[in-house]
Amino acid sequence: MNPSPRLVPQAGPSVWTGAALNPADWMVPIGAEAVAELEAALIALAGRAPAGPGDAALPRLAPVLREAAERLEHGRGFVLLRGLDLERIGGPETEAALLVLGVHLGTALPQDREGALVGRLAGPGAVVDAPVRFHADPADAVALLCLRQPAVGGQVTLVSAPALHNALLRADRAALASLHAGLPHRNGGGEALRLPVFSTSSGSFVGRYDRDAMWEEALEPAQQAALAALDAAAAVPGQALSLALHAGDILLLNPHLVWKQVVTGEAPAADEASRELLRLWLSTPGSRALPESFGAVFGTTAAGAPRGGVAASHGLVGG
Repeated sequence: MNPSPRLVPQAGPSVWTGAALNPADWMVPIGAEAVAELEAALIALAGRAPAGPGDAALPRLAPVLREAAERLEHGRGFVLLRGLDLERIGGPETEAALLVLGVHLGTALPQDREGALVGRLAGPGAVVDAPVRFHADPADAVALLCLRQPAVGGQVTLVSAPALHNALLRADRAALASLHAGLPHRNGGGEALRLPVFSTSSGSFVGRYDRDAMWEEALEPAQQAALAALDAAAAVPGQALSLALHAGDILLLNPHLVWKQVVTGEAPAADEASRELLRLWLSTPGSRALPESFGAVFGTTAAGAPRGGVAASHGLVGG
């Protein structure tokens, strides 16, 4: 029998509430010079996908991306890069530009069983059957590039997983213990795999919330109550941070620390363009170790190891 988890408060910059942040805490401007060197890198690649950072030199932008990677792993867990000029880098070049930026952060991961590296998120007016909940993607880092955003429409909302952990520690220790103990997830077979929502590995906090992968029928009443308490904590006013992305914005986040919620919103008017987002999943060299049970999702759990994404074969990998 496994010992009960030791419930202790989390600390550090990754513990935040939306109400306590201002744009200077998470926004980093990208200057015109950086956009020009990204253009030059795309021209030099001539349609090839970069195999590594050396294939796409970014003298000004690479240090910005290294600082962003540091913030993802050891800071608040998210960064918004603003200033990419889509008038200069647009059309089919936008996916290539996102891959160039991504190669300076880590290794791009497949998002479907065909191996596509760039995904597209549904815009306002899309039909969504399931409730919109916070969600952790199966990656060490996520990059969202906003191609266009209508004046009124969907939004991206972020929440600090360790801050939710602390909120439950204060308000509902029984729920927190249940989320640490592990909940049933589907593993592609007939048996449920128990994965924790909150855990620590090698001293690092790890949060993972993927309700779509949970085996709802196998949830016990106490586990259902714990998930309801988690959702309620995330919905407390001021807990989360909602962002209205601008065209050209690049939102970077670490899903082990920050969970996202993408609200589609109402369909735009006939004469107004709908929102469009490109998504990149990344395995990062500076990533934290994960619990061994997460091997079913990530393939391997060692710190800094290539991992995550959607596997070509059937299974739970990909969440």
